[in-house]
Formats: sequence, C-alpha cells, structure tokens
Amino acid sequence: MRFSAISAALVLSIAGSAFAQEYVEFTSQQDRFGATFPTEPKITESMFKSQFGSMLPMRTYTSDSGNSHFKVTVIDYNNIEAIATEKAKTCPPGAETCRGGGSSTGAGYWKADIAGAVHYATWRFMQRDTKITYLGWNNIDLVEGTMLYMTNNADKSRTSAGIYMHENKLYILEGTVPAGYPEPGFFQQSVRWLDENGNGIRYQTLYHNGFPKPPTGRGAPAPGQGQGQGQGAGQPR
Repeated sequence: MRFSAISAALVLSIAGSAFAQEYVEFTSQQDRFGATFPTEPKITESMFKSQFGSMLPMRTYTSDSGNSHFKVTVIDYNNIEAIATEKAKTCPPGAETCRGGGSSTGAGYWKADIAGAVHYATWRFMQRDTKITYLGWNNIDLVEGTMLYMTNNADKSRTSAGIYMHENKLYILEGTVPAGYPEPGFFQQSVRWLDENGNGIRYQTLYHNGFPKPPTGRGAPAPGQGQGQGQGAGQPR
C-alpha cells in the first residue's frame, strides 16, 4: 500500500522508540535505492558467497535506534557469469557439480545462482533461531519479491524482512524491534527504486528479473512513498 508523506510520518511516530524523531530519507545512487532510516546508515563493503560458491561484492547499510536495528544488504550479481566461469576452471575434470551444465545452469552455475538468489536468501533467514510467522509473495513498486515476518526465539524480538532482485542486484531489507514494539514492516515499505539519474521508478506491470523491463509509470514515488503489496492472506496484522 502507498504511504503518503503524512502517513509515513504517522507510522514513524507511532513506532516511537523504534525510530528517532528525526528520521533520514536516505538514497544510494550507487545501489539505486532509497529508504527511510532512523539515523544515517553506516555503509560497509564485503563479499558474499552465493549458493553455488561464487564470491560476489556486497554492500550493507545499517542503522540502529536504541534496541531496534534496520539494514539493507545489496549483493551485486551483474558480473557473476565471469566470476563463476573463472571459478569453474579450477574444478576437477568432469565435476559437473562444480562446473555447471551449459545452457541450463551456466558455467559454475551462474544462471542457477541468479535464478535462485531470492530463494537462497529466504532459506538463509529460515536457518536462524526464529519462528517464521509469515512468508509470502510481495512487490515493491511492482518489483516482485518475498516478504517474511519472524519472531526471534532467544529474546522474542520481531523481524520484518523483504527480498527482491532488481537489475541483477539482490536487495535484502531487514528491520528488527524488541518484543512488544509495533511490527517493523514500515521500514521495508519505505524502500523505493531509483534510475540512473536518481529518479524514483514505478513499473506499469510486474518486473521479473532477467526478463525485459516493463515501462515505468507516471509519477514515480516520492521519498517515503515506496509501494508494497500490502497485507495479504495470512500476513500479520
């Protein structure tokens, strides 16, 4: 559902302890997204090991407010064909499980890695010491993805997460708040996509990574106005 600037501010004020009174409308031109953080996020760079063993560049944006934690992780799959093909050169002769299989999976399984990136990120969440209370399809400005709600078993804190693949970059959105706080779903709903000029993007039809991009609609979302799918059947209310 779309947040207006007023409703976004209202949600943030209701969240109170989760977000500071002065929140930050942050944009990353490098990773082409925007999001509402409680504080200016800290940015770190590292490497991510994909499902089939390719090492990919990863950038993490983290912001904390008290005992609440918000994070956007961006993993760049754009060069995975070259990375996986080079890795496959060191595989033992005949080791298909390392080398990959031509048109179906690609050398070093690069095609399978891209196609399964959202599934793999979802599986990694499911390995945590948490109870999954909701898992389902979602979209942000018609970029399809997966949304999860979790209750962490150790301290009963709650996490809202979203996973999206856009232009061969994997975006993992994650907000965690202490037990008893409002659900932090507003964080991932504040996320928006940017074009090469820093303008907001909203597609006219569903965007599926790897397929031709649909046209963008009129009036891209303003800061704080990313549009998710809203609450679906079974989603926490």
